[in-house]
Amino acid sequence: MTTTAPDPARTQPTVAATAATALDPAERQRLESAFSVPRTRFLLGIPVALIVLGWSFAGAEFNFAKLGEGTVNMGEFLSRLFPPDFSKFGTITALLIETLQMAIVGTVLGAVLSLLVAFAAASNIAPRWLYYPARWAMNVIRSVPDLVFALMFVSAVGLGPFAGILAMTLGSLGSIGKIFAEAMESVDRGPITAIQAVGASKRQVIHYGIVPQAAPMLVSYTLLLFEGNVRGATILGLVGAGGIGLELTTAMRMYDYGHLSAIIICIIVLVTVIDQGSALIRRRIT
Repeated sequence: MTTTAPDPARTQPTVAATAATALDPAERQRLESAFSVPRTRFLLGIPVALIVLGWSFAGAEFNFAKLGEGTVNMGEFLSRLFPPDFSKFGTITALLIETLQMAIVGTVLGAVLSLLVAFAAASNIAPRWLYYPARWAMNVIRSVPDLVFALMFVSAVGLGPFAGILAMTLGSLGSIGKIFAEAMESVDRGPITAIQAVGASKRQVIHYGIVPQAAPMLVSYTLLLFEGNVRGATILGLVGAGGIGLELTTAMRMYDYGHLSAIIICIIVLVTVIDQGSALIRRRIT
C-alpha cells in the first residue's frame, strides 16, 4: 500500500488558522489597532503643542534673522582657533588625565550610590513610605546644577579635583539614580511572578528576578554616566574643581586662541575614544 506525503500548500493554511485561533483575543485587538487612526484628543493636542512651541520661541527670543547676521562673527571666532598651538601639550595631557581620573572615580561612586537609591525609588521594590521620599530627594538633587554643588564642595574642601568628584557623585544621584529606578520598574513581571509563586523572599526576588533583567540597562546607563562625567569635569574646572576646565577658561580670558584650540581638540579626541569604547562594551552586553 502506498502512502501520500502531505501537501505543504494544504498544511500551511491549517497551521496558520490554528495559530490565529490560539491567539489571545486581547493580543489580537492590540495588533489590529496598532495602526488605527489617531483619536480626537490627539488631533486636538497638535495645535496646542504648536501654540506652546510658538510661545516658547517668542519667550526665549529665538530669532533666525539674528542667527544669520551673527554667522559672520561665528566664522571670525572659529578662524582665530587656527592654527592650534600644541606648545603646552604636556600641560594639556596632564590635566586631561586628571579630568579622566575624576570622571572614573565620580562615575564609580555615583553609580554605586545611585544603585542603592534606585532600590528605594523603584515602585516594584520599595514600600510607599520609602518610595516617595527617595523620589523627592532625587528631584531636589536633579534640580540643582552641578556647578552649584561644585562651588559648595570647593568652599568645603578647597580647590582641586576632590571637590569636582564630590560634585559629580552627588549630581549623579539625581539623574542616573532615577534612570536606574525606572530600569528596574520596566522589567518583565513574568519571572518575578514565577519566583514569588515558589515562595521566594523579597531579597531573592530582587537578586534573581529584577537585577538580572535590568543589568544590561544598568551597565549601559553607567557608561552613559561616565561619558557625561568626562564632559562635566571640563565644566566643573571653571569654578576651580579640578580638571582641564580652569585651563580652558584661562585660555579664553587671555585670548590665547591657539592654546584654546589645542585644548578643544584634545577634549574631542578623548571624548571620541571614550564614546567608541563605550559603544563596543554596549554591543557586547546587549
